[in-house]
Amino acid sequence: MAKNIYGILAEFDTATQLVDAARKVRDAGYRKTDAFSPFPLHEIDEALGIKRSILPYLIFAGGITGLLAGFGLQYFVHVIDWPIIVGGRPHLSLPAFVPPAYELTILFSAFVAVFGMLFLNGLPSPYHPVFNVPRFALATREKFFLVVEAADEKFDHTETRKFMETLGAQEVFDVPE
Repeated sequence: MAKNIYGILAEFDTATQLVDAARKVRDAGYRKTDAFSPFPLHEIDEALGIKRSILPYLIFAGGITGLLAGFGLQYFVHVIDWPIIVGGRPHLSLPAFVPPAYELTILFSAFVAVFGMLFLNGLPSPYHPVFNVPRFALATREKFFLVVEAADEKFDHTETRKFMETLGAQEVFDVPE
C-alpha cells in the first residue's frame, strides 16, 4: 500500500487549524508538504518553510538581457554594419537608442515572467494525485487540506499517518497515485 500512495492528506475546518498544523509538520522535519485552501493564506508560506521564489531575479536578468540586446542590435546596425549619418547625428546616438532598448527590456522581462512562472510552478499540470480523494473537491469551497508527500525523506506511512491524526484534523486520507 505504501508504494502506491502519493502521500497523506489531512482535512481541516479553519485556516487557523491548517496554519498551526503546517507549523507542527515543519517542526517535525517534513519538507515535501503542500497546503490547499479556498483563499490565499499569507501565513502558510512561512508555516511550511517555503522559501522566497527566484522569479523576481530571473525577471531582472531577463530585463537586463533585453536592454543589452536592444542596445547591442542598434549599435551593430548603426555603427558597424550600416554606418550612415542621418540628420547630422553621430552613429552612436544614445537618445535615439532609448525607445527600442526600453521596449526590448519590457518584452524580455514579460516573457521571462510568464514562462518562468509556468516552469517554476510545474504548469500546465492537469492532473494531481490529491484529486483522487473525493473530499478534496471541498478545497475550493470551505475546507483546508495539508498533504505530506511520500517522497519526503522522513515519510513512513504508519508513523506519518499517526502524526497527521494528532494534528486535530477532521479526517486523514491516503492519497493514491
